Amino acid sequence: MGIKAALPRYELYLYSAVLGVALIWAGSWIFEASSDNANRKTFKESVRPGWHYFGRKMDVSDFEWAMWFSTFRNHILFALTGHVIVAKIYSLVAPKHRSLIFAVYGGLAVLVTMGWTFMALVLSHCIILYSIALVKKKWVCFAAGLSTLASIKLEPYNSWQENLVTGSFNLQDILFYGGCGFSIMRCMSFALENCDRKEGNYSFSDLLRYNFYLPFFFFGPIMTFDRYHVQANNTQLTRKEREMWNITTKALLHLGVILVVDVFFHYLYILTIPSDMKLVAKLSDWCLAGLAYSNLVYDWVKAAVMFGVINTVATLDHLDPPQPPKCITMLYVFAETHFDRGINDWLCKYVYDYIGGDHDKIFKELLATVSTFAITTLWLGPCELVYIWSFFNCFGLNFELWVAKFFSLPPFSIMENAMGEAMSRRIRGVFNAANFWAIVLYNVLSLNSLEFAKMVGRRLIFKGFPLSTLSVLLVTYCGVQLVKERERQQALLDDPEPVERMEIDPSSRPGILLSCPSSSSSTLFI
Repeated sequence: MGIKAALPRYELYLYSAVLGVALIWAGSWIFEASSDNANRKTFKESVRPGWHYFGRKMDVSDFEWAMWFSTFRNHILFALTGHVIVAKIYSLVAPKHRSLIFAVYGGLAVLVTMGWTFMALVLSHCIILYSIALVKKKWVCFAAGLSTLASIKLEPYNSWQENLVTGSFNLQDILFYGGCGFSIMRCMSFALENCDRKEGNYSFSDLLRYNFYLPFFFFGPIMTFDRYHVQANNTQLTRKEREMWNITTKALLHLGVILVVDVFFHYLYILTIPSDMKLVAKLSDWCLAGLAYSNLVYDWVKAAVMFGVINTVATLDHLDPPQPPKCITMLYVFAETHFDRGINDWLCKYVYDYIGGDHDKIFKELLATVSTFAITTLWLGPCELVYIWSFFNCFGLNFELWVAKFFSLPPFSIMENAMGEAMSRRIRGVFNAANFWAIVLYNVLSLNSLEFAKMVGRRLIFKGFPLSTLSVLLVTYCGVQLVKERERQQALLDDPEPVERMEIDPSSRPGILLSCPSSSSSTLFI
């Protein structure tokens, strides 16, 4: 059935009311648990005095958030402000050489921040992978790139390299893994694009200009070489209508979101509570469901802000960077689940789409997804938790294709064609609601712990059955239908003519939950 199938307006109003009441209800449980347990001994390290105006303690357990907006804040502002000023001057004075200026400034900033040893290490990675790129064999480039990536993800090679650059800067280890990891992925992109170049080779200077673009260097996102090379060397630097207004609006929006998140941390200890399993065992089913959902929403917010700030700078440089991730609230298929769109685009371009073809063959799709998640596992850092996360997300992605194939066969396809579009949308919404919670449970283990994910699963599926299970699915169904309505309205704006589209598109690209390598999770924020 088509994506433009409509539901009665009163039905959507009912869904909105149910969803709003449920969110307030679950939020009240989390607020109560936060208020009653703020002084627990287990909360001592992660719940500390916050803003004096609120008179409440603040959840400070997220290292990445604290790093970005307290410890590392001044360094970021200083470095990026300098970049913006230098980039603006040379974009006006010498637009033909702006990619070189980007690299020179970025290289100097990395050198001052991390020292000669780190710079030499990154350059050695670049030299090795550039030399291999000249062979113009994709499998050789992949093997060399993955081997180099393994050298900073597996013991004892990563510890040996990290010890080479250890210094007095208290964030040096974080910047080491971020800078090296993203540099290797960029070098692989360069090498693979060089393989596709029919005549000659890209120069080593092109690689350095690509790799040392400061806004992307330490924390991404990754823009594939082909896109960056074209955009950074474009000399026709013009702005679209109201583009500067949009950039300013987004910058102010990101600042507002940072403040709102800090305020919420004073009232909802969504990150600290899951770490105390004794407390978690005493909470209601609704509170556990709210915690699992809110943790994924927060992780999306963190990624959206982190990449949003960087993307704002890149947009000022006349680049079109990878967009922020899609909010978990808007997801009901595994094919769209990703938190780092740059890594997701990289994997889709060089692995998933390359192996999977049109993504319509079950075996090729399985091979493509297994290969994609194998590389993702290496990127995150192989460990038991990452193995479990990769397996379940890989299974979920393939299961969607299997289900789509199965229900496209008679008599199911005949039955769906016989029913109305609205009824088809409702039935699909039921399956999508179950799928949404599979996404939540498969990914929350990477954000909190395997024990917390197992606890949420047991309570919602087994111990809470049937009341908690069915009520949570009902609320989720309402949310899914509202998301579908938003997609329907957008589809009508994009294409007013009625076009039949599959709502679950097996050819969709895989969602890779990725984040900052500082936690080696892609969020883990992959």
